Amino acid sequence: MFYNGGVDPIEKLKLLAGATQHEPAGDEVAAGSSRIPAELANCISHIVSPRNPRMPVLKAMNTTACELDCSYCVFRSGMDTRRVSFTPDEMADGFFRLYQAGLVEGLFLSSGVVGSGFRAQDQIIATAEILRQELGYTGYLHLKVMPGAEYDQVVRTMELADRVSINLEAPTRVRLGRIAPTKELGGELLGRLGWIEQVRQNQGGRGPSSSTQFVVGPAGESDLELLHLTNHLYRNLGVKRAYFSAFFPVPGTPLENAAPTPAIRQHRLFQGSFLLRDYGFEVEELPFGPDGNLPRNQDPKLAWARANLSQEPVELNRADRLTLLRVPGVGPAGAARVLRERQRGTLRDLGELRKIGVLADRAAPFIKLDGRRPPVQLPLW
Repeated sequence: MFYNGGVDPIEKLKLLAGATQHEPAGDEVAAGSSRIPAELANCISHIVSPRNPRMPVLKAMNTTACELDCSYCVFRSGMDTRRVSFTPDEMADGFFRLYQAGLVEGLFLSSGVVGSGFRAQDQIIATAEILRQELGYTGYLHLKVMPGAEYDQVVRTMELADRVSINLEAPTRVRLGRIAPTKELGGELLGRLGWIEQVRQNQGGRGPSSSTQFVVGPAGESDLELLHLTNHLYRNLGVKRAYFSAFFPVPGTPLENAAPTPAIRQHRLFQGSFLLRDYGFEVEELPFGPDGNLPRNQDPKLAWARANLSQEPVELNRADRLTLLRVPGVGPAGAARVLRERQRGTLRDLGELRKIGVLADRAAPFIKLDGRRPPVQLPLW
């Protein structure tokens, strides 16, 4: 069933019922207190942004109609499900009214693909142009780059957006072919992430940040495959964030009887990706098991430290920044504080570490302070 013209845009947004709830608009956080009406709650997420640590963002699609046959997706071609479509004017009007009412501060806009990715991208661009040029909206826009979008469309999308993204879904051509046979990983998806970075470089490194998403589990991929590609995205294509979405089966799709992916696997992949992006780890250093997956029973940084630092602890008074980042309980901010405190004097006890925000008890088994290993509290169990 299609819902098109003649329906108020706000009422049509309610019909989306969280169509993009499993696509990240950013680093999402709990809403806290909220004035959002219950019928719109599934369409609005709260994300961390430089503008607001809990910014409400409308997550919407220009159309839920789609000709692609991704085997995990409720909107895949041939599914008997409700379809909703917006003109660019309708989407811009609906969002701007919510913005003026103080219910949202930003927009994450995606689309199904009908006709071509070129056509879908045109609709996304047209919506953003109405908001920016006609309605004077200067707030946060996260715009999708669709498979099949052309280079000039990517350039224009980046001119309008604060963040752009294109979902890779799987880490290799073979894996992607198992769950999205009408998508092509190389030129169609990775190639457009390359275009985004090329545009940024042509502008002296300026421009919107970029992100991507993987569906974890249904293609049979390993954590090693996912993080190997993620590392390439961070280091070579300027991607700011890779998101991992644990698969869950949708009734009526070819994968409706497949097992859901445990949430802990998604969590470990996020931890592994942060070690690559923020902590200076190489893929080969991560503690993969024989099956190519990270351990489920402990975070990967702790597993690495137990294997590498238990017998050779780090002297916090002499270690450089990258070595400090290898210590459990020390993050980028904590490493900066340790380096700053060392200029004032020698660090000698765990209490000093606690005062500067280091998780001292977590770090204790893997460090020395002024040549001595600090006392370690053994776990009760």
